[in-house]
Amino acid sequence: MRDIFLSFPATGISQVARFGGTDYLRAMHTTFDMPIKVAALYRFARLPGWREMRAPLADFCTERGIKGTLLLAHEGINGTVAGAPDAIDGLVAHLEAVPALGTLDVKYSAAREMPFHRMKVRLKAEIVTMGVDGIDPERDAGAYVEPRDWNALIADPETVVIDTRNGYEIGLGTFARARDPRTGSFREFPDWLEANRAALEGRKLAMFCTGGIRCEKATAYAKSIGFDEVYHLKGGILRYLEEVPEEASLWQGECFVFDERVAVGHGLRESEAKLCRACRRPLTPQDRLSPLFVEGISCAACHDERSDSDRERYAERQRQVERAKARGTPHIGG
Repeated sequence: MRDIFLSFPATGISQVARFGGTDYLRAMHTTFDMPIKVAALYRFARLPGWREMRAPLADFCTERGIKGTLLLAHEGINGTVAGAPDAIDGLVAHLEAVPALGTLDVKYSAAREMPFHRMKVRLKAEIVTMGVDGIDPERDAGAYVEPRDWNALIADPETVVIDTRNGYEIGLGTFARARDPRTGSFREFPDWLEANRAALEGRKLAMFCTGGIRCEKATAYAKSIGFDEVYHLKGGILRYLEEVPEEASLWQGECFVFDERVAVGHGLRESEAKLCRACRRPLTPQDRLSPLFVEGISCAACHDERSDSDRERYAERQRQVERAKARGTPHIGG
């Protein structure tokens, strides 16, 4: 039964055409010549039997060399995976054949090397954790705004632009005029919205996030507490960077992604950012000029958060990484 889904593969190029149009297709042709196809996907949907989906879905991915993470919950599916183009297209077709899911929200990009170490399918209480009961994004989310229409909305002085991501993500880039809630996790966002409620009431709220899932849930929460005019960027920053030409863009900086590419820019090109292996924060080339940055051991942001014994452990791990690299073998800790 599962092999049936592979008999209708969509090529990477046709998927780009589906979302970006012929001009974007020509511009991105060389990007999708890269060997690894990356799919960031989600769908809010009432998903009966979601627990029973875990093992077969993990087997499906593993058999086809797909790596990454997929989260399953009663409210739907979320995750990012990577693999050969045919394998990724087969997985998307497989998931979209599940009646409760239907069409997924998928953003495609490419990578020079596999950006994940293993394949994980996890069962969760929520596919994006807010910690508030009774929120139903499938039914109550705010109005979608297409990337081509986003600039006009956020340029309106009556619109409050809200970045629903966390501080370390916003540090790499965000939209012009966007408010930073300074959250350490998405669980803190409801408290921020409540604390700023008086200043936001009666305004248009335009929310955005990496791939669309957090802002979709954030708008549903905003509507549940009485905000009326609430919008969110369809497909998130990734779709915007894919479809909006750089010369017309209001995006400033790069977009953090949750894999070994670290961040992407316009056209979903891989950036020069790297992770601090001690704290997992993203670091720009400028950040890495700090005297407190030591590869694999510390950065300016975490140096004072860690002890000398921590740094000794990180140094040993880094020596193992370097030895593995010299042998030409991967080291997962790297």
